[in-house]
Amino acid sequence: MEYIVSARKYRPMTFDSVVGQSALTTTLKNAVKSGKLAHAYLFCGPRGVGKTTCARIFAKAINCLEPTDEGEACNHCESCQAFNEQRSYNIFELDAASNNSVENIKSLMEQTRIPPQVGKYKVFIIDEVHMLSTQAFNAFLKTLEEPPAHVIFILATTEKHKILPTIISRCQIYDFERMTVPNIIEHLKMVAQKEGITYEEEALGVIAEKADGGMRDALSIFDQAASFCQGNITYAKVVEDLNVLDSENYFQLTDLCLQNKVSDAMVLLNQIIGKGFDGSHLISGLASHVRNVLMAKDPQTIPLLEVSQQQAERYKEQAQKCPTKFLYQALKIMNECDINYRQSSNKRLLVELTLIRMAQITQDDDSPAAGRSPKRLKSLFRKMMAQSQPATAQQVAAAEKPMQRQTQATLHRQATEKPANDTPEAKPKQKLNLGAIGMTFGSLRKSPEVEARQEPEITNRNENANFTNEDLQREWLAMCQRMPQRMTGMAQRMRNMTPVVSTFPEIEVVVDNQILLDQMNSIKGRIRATMAQVLHNGNINISLRMASKEEIKPILSRRELFDEMRQNNKAIEKMRQLLDLELA
Repeated sequence: MEYIVSARKYRPMTFDSVVGQSALTTTLKNAVKSGKLAHAYLFCGPRGVGKTTCARIFAKAINCLEPTDEGEACNHCESCQAFNEQRSYNIFELDAASNNSVENIKSLMEQTRIPPQVGKYKVFIIDEVHMLSTQAFNAFLKTLEEPPAHVIFILATTEKHKILPTIISRCQIYDFERMTVPNIIEHLKMVAQKEGITYEEEALGVIAEKADGGMRDALSIFDQAASFCQGNITYAKVVEDLNVLDSENYFQLTDLCLQNKVSDAMVLLNQIIGKGFDGSHLISGLASHVRNVLMAKDPQTIPLLEVSQQQAERYKEQAQKCPTKFLYQALKIMNECDINYRQSSNKRLLVELTLIRMAQITQDDDSPAAGRSPKRLKSLFRKMMAQSQPATAQQVAAAEKPMQRQTQATLHRQATEKPANDTPEAKPKQKLNLGAIGMTFGSLRKSPEVEARQEPEITNRNENANFTNEDLQREWLAMCQRMPQRMTGMAQRMRNMTPVVSTFPEIEVVVDNQILLDQMNSIKGRIRATMAQVLHNGNINISLRMASKEEIKPILSRRELFDEMRQNNKAIEKMRQLLDLELA
């Protein structure tokens, strides 16, 4: 016996057997019963939802000689028999993807002149109508506007926006909906029962989710799974056959992040990547999972879950354990990872950092294990401060001992010596020489420039990533914001600079005064190491130079910048007046 795939074998033959389009099929049945038929219909929607199937059922019902009271075809008359045996001369199908020229449309238009021999109408079904060329659309337009009374056109397309508006305005439009997961599961159960195949409902749920709203795709995946499972469709075998990341991994990752178990999350991530799954696939799947958990927190949004009933119950259970703030922050963090994933040179590290940030959401800032938020990670400037503190403390301790001995000897000598005149008026005042002490402490007190003078080691010399002026300026501002508090003045002046890429990877920075130039030269190595790390290029070289007279421009305040923009751009001033805006 010839094998027929399920998508063809179980294609609906009546309106009632169409899945998930009850509103449209009811409208079409009522049109058949009342006889109020339009001359052109446009069926649009995603793939595999029943557009062409409904067009064939509708064409068959239109020409049925004895339609039922519900508007269905009788399947007994000559017209229905001819259609079932594919010998009907009243129903024509045209694939516009391969017949999209003007000649094809003209040939079709010539056939419209001949009235039907059996039945009332000639029905022309044009599939993938958006593939017609502009000239073919124009040739079709006149006939579509004033067709013969015995002609009905049914156009089907997955991309309605590509059809000319003049065509759309002459058709009755029917928008087909995507299949829901419960509808697909119920239909697959019916097919499995007829085929004698045993199944697990959770496995059918995976197939329905993989189909992404298309019944034809679901039936094709069902056939594939049935062949792999040899008539017993189980959840484990379906996940293995379709190479789908088991949803259990998402539940575990969410629980681990909620419990701040970073190490366990890293081990699970390594296992997932070891199975061949891409990091972006994991992040997108985990984001969809967290979104479903968020929807499961409110009974009103539970119908938005496109999962099986069993999965919906699991989402409800996890939603009770997850705070809403945790879910919001996790979605935000994963969205940032998804945006930066393609540009990242170390994609696995980006995914690991994303999971670490998620695991820190519910940690207290005062907890020793929690540490700071990743957004407050110390820069190389903070490391410079930590390294300089032990050395400074040792120097101060070593210098205090001789000073203490010198001070004690001086006080003893002053106490033992007798003055020549011991009267209070004649006794000279003792002057304490603080100059030497002041100089001693001054020599011990290191300035920020001296502390940063040591050349830091660049750890990423092998990296040679490209970067633009926009990337450079963005990271420059971020570096200025992370500088130590005692360098606030220098950081504020550095924010007003605009570093540029002179000759890649050479970076040129123009400084407007000599004092600031000397200060920046003292931390030039630290700046270079920081920019090499954040721009992922260990070959960066930074040159500092004094600005010429022509390059020095006055620094404008925010108010002055806003006033200058209003004067140079009238549209901004008009928008400010219309919206009654004021600079905060």
